[in-house]
Amino acid sequence: MILPASLQDADILIDLKTQTLLLPKFNKQYSISSGLNGIGEAENSGKTPRGWHQISEKFGHNLPINSVFIARQATGEVFSTEYAQQFPERDWILSRILWLKGLEAGFNLGEGCDTYRRYIYIHGTPEDQPMGIAASHGCIRMRNQDVIEVFDLINEGALVYLSEYQFDQQIYDSLKI
Repeated sequence: MILPASLQDADILIDLKTQTLLLPKFNKQYSISSGLNGIGEAENSGKTPRGWHQISEKFGHNLPINSVFIARQATGEVFSTEYAQQFPERDWILSRILWLKGLEAGFNLGEGCDTYRRYIYIHGTPEDQPMGIAASHGCIRMRNQDVIEVFDLINEGALVYLSEYQFDQQIYDSLKI
């Protein structure tokens, strides 16, 4: 695949510095939480990868909000505080999953750095989890209602760009956000 020429080609822009996800074509933005361990592409690092990606697969069509996923499979359970107390160490994946695939060979695609094989998603998280700060295991966490909205607006194959640098005001202005 030939990489996109500019950020204008992105369906989703993720600003890891400000912990913001942008949908430029819909003039929407959301608060997120990325990897607690920082930014990077290495396997088993718990870091959030950078660069060009695409939405490879989507999981959760028409499921209730707060549906619980394990290994991308809906368990049939709906998250609750009581359920969370039974599994206090679980990294909850809720409501919807948008599975990212890296597009840059040797950077976020391929041996030792592959976003897809690292199981990096955009997904819902319990409402008590903080947004706007890095706290995940490498994925992009969102509020459940927000991830459902993004899921419904964005198709498989959509282009995603994750930046370690804050987008300057010109980017926001050009995107009309």
